[in-house]
Amino acid sequence: MRPDLPSLKQDLRARALAKREKITGEAAAAFALRLAQEGLALAARLRPAVASAYFPLGKEASTLPLLEQLAAAGIKTALPVTGKRGSPLVFRFWRPGEPTVNGKMGISEPLPSAAEAEPDLLFVPLAAFDRKGRRLGYGAGFYDLTLAKLRAKKPVCAAGVAFAAQEWPEIPAEAHDEHLDYVLTERELIDCRTS
Repeated sequence: MRPDLPSLKQDLRARALAKREKITGEAAAAFALRLAQEGLALAARLRPAVASAYFPLGKEASTLPLLEQLAAAGIKTALPVTGKRGSPLVFRFWRPGEPTVNGKMGISEPLPSAAEAEPDLLFVPLAAFDRKGRRLGYGAGFYDLTLAKLRAKKPVCAAGVAFAAQEWPEIPAEAHDEHLDYVLTERELIDCRTS
């Protein structure tokens, strides 16, 4: 790994998140509805046993309408639970309307009593992405560890969720970085497997 790679990633992350901060509430609401439609269509093609999405925080694109659509279509849904740094996420079954608890970093998570799940389709948050499926997360590596663990067991599809403004020509990648299969933006569904 190049010694400047961590600082390069940090700078890129900060720039991408600054772009996301400029997204208007109206544009974000429109994207949430588009995400629900496109995400449901993707799930209909892939037929996952379990689909997971993140509970939105701050200016992240909202996955709540998507989770509602998935659950209404009879697809089992789950949310991630964040553990200690350096460990993969745990997923627990959750349907819209069920109670949540405040987890690490103030993110809503399913109750600890909810059964664990292993999703086949994951809608993944990110700070930046490129068309080859490289993503830049928030720096803790939770999704890289999680995707590696799940993919060692079974086929898993990872769909990044981001605004088009978060796209970069090239995201620097390290050996441990897991790639996305798709990225869903307010403009398009990008198939990263063909790039």
